[in-house]
Amino acid sequence: MSPQSDPVEAVSQRLDTFVTGQRSSTARMGDEAALLVDVAASTLRGGKGLRGRFCIAGWRAVEEASVSSSSASEITDAATTAAAALEVFHAAALVHDDLIDNSDTRRGRPSAHRALERAHRDAGWTGDAAAFGRSAAVLLGDLLVAWSDDLFEEALAQLDAARAARARAEYATMRRDVTMGQFLDIAEESAYASEPDDRHADRALRVASFKSARYSVQQPLVIGAAIAGGDDAQRAALAAFGHPLGMAFQLRDDVLGVFGDSAETGKPSGDDLREGKRTVLIAYARAALPPSARRIVDELIGDPGLDDDQIASLQRTIVDSGALDRVEQLIADYARDADRALSGARLGNTAVGELRDLARAATVRTR
Repeated sequence: MSPQSDPVEAVSQRLDTFVTGQRSSTARMGDEAALLVDVAASTLRGGKGLRGRFCIAGWRAVEEASVSSSSASEITDAATTAAAALEVFHAAALVHDDLIDNSDTRRGRPSAHRALERAHRDAGWTGDAAAFGRSAAVLLGDLLVAWSDDLFEEALAQLDAARAARARAEYATMRRDVTMGQFLDIAEESAYASEPDDRHADRALRVASFKSARYSVQQPLVIGAAIAGGDDAQRAALAAFGHPLGMAFQLRDDVLGVFGDSAETGKPSGDDLREGKRTVLIAYARAALPPSARRIVDELIGDPGLDDDQIASLQRTIVDSGALDRVEQLIADYARDADRALSGARLGNTAVGELRDLARAATVRTR
């Protein structure tokens, strides 16, 4: 498969070209600026690249429906550049997410604020290295957002006015939804105590929808479709596929956040328990427990000092409550709803097959 037809390779090459340009344009700013660019570049390495892949899949699904399959196999620069912009935006979100969660690692490497903290310490600079790392990471996330805007505008410059306006509107929706979703996520860690227990699962699903499902799958697909000139029906079909698949994707993340193997996920096992994530998994477990056991769970979740034995105990409680089985069934239900949304849609047959492959990759995974 050539770089022009392999979405992962195409996006990777586009990112490399962009970062090289950024290094050149900031070279005159000195070594400290080079440090920030270096850490920014490191945030773009690794990961699954799903948002970029879904963007190109959405583009291809529409493109194949209007031209021959052979013509649609070559990814246009506009689609590749837009996909790369989504990956840069995702890197920004991860930098800020790790800062909010005080996470030490990301993808098996030090998180951005920890890398910047270490750079401060290694250079022998004065002041609080940890405070420098946090402050610099805020600015790093902002820089990555600016980079994503720059890349996305480069993509739109290659389109006619109507396609550019539609793609820009969908991109704006994505940015708004994920920012609000992130806030709802951190708010829920505090607000859950003032909400009736029977509302916790629905509130957790609301977070999953805005923070992840729309951002990770639905909007990248629709953005790709808009770049290809997709009509209302085509964009609607892809959105109807993308949202339930995105929900399944996030629920799988929730399971891995509690039960995942650190060697696979790149984060400590049970990290979501230490961070106090109020996911559907936790809501289902609490709902099945008697009040006394529920109080113990509430006392433990969110304690960053949880040891391995306490993590193992919480994991057993979640399994024994039936919550894990309920979430696995919900994942299967969402995946089935997503698959049904593709039936009869006016989209390219080969691309639909690729979408189904991506659905499996997003929901049946270990990292």
